[in-house]
Amino acid sequence: MEKQIFESAYATVNGLKMYYEVHGSGDIPLVLIHGGGSTIWTTFGRILPLFAKNRKVIGVELQAHGHSGDRDTDVTFEQDADDVAALLAHLGINKADFLGFSNGGSTALQIGIRHPDVVRKLIVVSAIYKRSGLFSGFFDMMETASLENMPQPLQAEYLRVAPDKTKLQVMHDKDRDRMIHFKDWPESDLRTITMPTLIMNADRDVVLPEHAIEMARLIPHAELIILPGTHGAFLGEICTVEEGSRMPALVADMLDEWLEK
Repeated sequence: MEKQIFESAYATVNGLKMYYEVHGSGDIPLVLIHGGGSTIWTTFGRILPLFAKNRKVIGVELQAHGHSGDRDTDVTFEQDADDVAALLAHLGINKADFLGFSNGGSTALQIGIRHPDVVRKLIVVSAIYKRSGLFSGFFDMMETASLENMPQPLQAEYLRVAPDKTKLQVMHDKDRDRMIHFKDWPESDLRTITMPTLIMNADRDVVLPEHAIEMARLIPHAELIILPGTHGAFLGEICTVEEGSRMPALVADMLDEWLEK
C-alpha cells in the first residue's frame, strides 16, 4: 500500500536516536508500536493508512529496529515503554491512544503500567505478560534461533531502511535474547492498568487465546476480542497477511469505533 507520510523525523530520547512518522490529523493521536524484528510498515503497512483517514497516527520504531539507533544495552519492554513516553513528551503530546502488536503489545502494557498519565485508551494485540502465555516449545525454539530462520520480509525491510545495515544480526540477537530471558510480570502490575483496554488475539496465534482471556480478566476495565487467523493476520502484518482479505479493513473500522466511544 502506498505510504502517505505526513511527517517523518528523528528525536533523541533517553540517549536513543528514535525514528517516528506522523500521518493524518486529529486531537488524540493513535501511537502504533511494532512487533519484534519489525518496522512501522512491516507490522502496520496495511492498516495504518486506514487509521490515518480518521485520526492522527504516530508510528514509532524502537531501539535497534528499522531506522532507529541503538544503545550498548539489551532491549527490554520497560525501556521501550520509557522511550515511547519520552518521545511523546518531546512532541508535546500529553495524552494518546496506543496500539501495540506482539512485542509491541507487551511494550504497550508497560506504558500502561509505567506511564498511565499519558494513556487515554490501550489496545494490546498478541502480547504476553508471562512465559506460559506462548505456545508449548516456543522457548526451546528461541534457544536455537538464528538469523537464517528470521522471516525474509523482515530481513529485507531492515536492510532497506536501516542506516547501518551491518546491525541486522545485532537486532535479531537482542530480540531473541529478550525472549529467552523473559521473566513473568506480577499479576498486580496488570491490575494497575486502569484505563480502558482492549485485548486482542487470534485463535491460532503464537500467544494462546487462554492467555488473552487471563489478561482481560486481570486488567480492571479490559474488553476482549479473539478473531480467526494467525499471528498478526487480522492487522495485515507482512509475514501473515492474506492477500485480498478484508480483515484489516474490518479491524480498522472496529477499532475506530472502540476508540471513539
